[in-house]
Amino acid sequence: MKKKLAALLLAAMTITAVAGCGKGGDSSGSSQGAASGDGGAKTEEEAPADNAAADEGAATGEVQDIALKVWCPQNQVDSGIMEQQQAAFAAEHPEYNITWTTEIVGEDKCQESVLKDVGAAADVFLFASDQLPSLVEAGAIARLGGATEEMVNSTIAEAVVATAKVDDALYAIPFTHNTFFMFYDKTILDEADVTSLEKIMAKETADNVYNFYFESAGGWKLGCYYYGAGLSIFGPDGSDVAAGVDWNSEKGVAVTNYLIDLINNPKCAYDGEISVSELAGDHRIGAWFDGSWNYDLYKGILGDDLGMAIIPTFNPDGNDYQLLGFYGSKCIGVNAKSANMAAAVAFAAFLGNEENQLLRYELSAQIPANIAAGESEAVKADPLATVIVEEANKASVAQPANAEFSARYWTYANAIPTEIRSKEITKDNVQEKLDAFVEAMTK
Repeated sequence: MKKKLAALLLAAMTITAVAGCGKGGDSSGSSQGAASGDGGAKTEEEAPADNAAADEGAATGEVQDIALKVWCPQNQVDSGIMEQQQAAFAAEHPEYNITWTTEIVGEDKCQESVLKDVGAAADVFLFASDQLPSLVEAGAIARLGGATEEMVNSTIAEAVVATAKVDDALYAIPFTHNTFFMFYDKTILDEADVTSLEKIMAKETADNVYNFYFESAGGWKLGCYYYGAGLSIFGPDGSDVAAGVDWNSEKGVAVTNYLIDLINNPKCAYDGEISVSELAGDHRIGAWFDGSWNYDLYKGILGDDLGMAIIPTFNPDGNDYQLLGFYGSKCIGVNAKSANMAAAVAFAAFLGNEENQLLRYELSAQIPANIAAGESEAVKADPLATVIVEEANKASVAQPANAEFSARYWTYANAIPTEIRSKEITKDNVQEKLDAFVEAMTK
């Protein structure tokens, strides 16, 4: 899987091209829709009527009054990207008189928000790819076909497209990759320091400076320690529930004891108690993990003092292990219950095309999944793109997209660092706590 991912990113991004955070309502099973960008569809039985209506409207020049609700993260609003894209889409589609509603819902919260009430959810939403199995299982996301499917298959690398499929059926349009890497302050650490957590923590710094910032991101970043040490959940690719969970093994105990020492180290800042941006603004944080979506924030604060590297190694049991961060994609999906399916699919496809992936890169530093967009000179010369490729090649593992994993992991894994910080998990009871975690994951 790791070699496949490395090949994907090298082929998809440079540098020949580019490959593109994550957390259950209708329980009727998979969406049966086969929506397409040249007309779209709600469900298989409704498709002919929808397509016929769209064709008739285009032929007669009639203008349809429709409403489209869009859910996207804060950065797509603050940067003005979404507003630009909506205006451009409306200009290209005079057959629609569109009333837009744009609401801020982070990609990591999308599944949770959609499944609260699918009928009231957005027509078009941006989400993290690991949420796809749950959305499909709930019948909340439309299956894509026709011109949209052709666009995705012909313009995005196959392994990236795979993050938007369930049982070989396409349900979304990947627009960027979703992984994290390491930022650091060059005035505090240098390239030699950031190769291992041991070196980062051993660096002599001023009393008011933290060497490292610990953030589990609800379990998303936490996983890099356990997967880095060779542990897994439901097998190496997360698809074999029968394989169980081995985090309560001797190695898992060693990793957790390492985290106990790290989180309780006075030179390690802890998420929720103080912000990275506040610390970075005062040159008081050495290194931290984050993604491309916050690059502009940190670059604006630190300028040329901002460094980037792959996440480091760590040594929990006398052996050096490369931390392995989850890799997935961020995608554009369409609500299976959208009242304006043809327009919703057309807009989703518009958001995911080459032009708009480049616009998103230019305005919010999200490296495009579209191959042609990734071949632009700006992307190929971008050190941000370079570090993401290296991260994928050397320090990542495909994020499990199994519905059982998604339904359990985020809740139970997030409790581990929280309980370490509150002293509920200590070296005296770590085995007991890990046994309870494994039981909760597998019961």
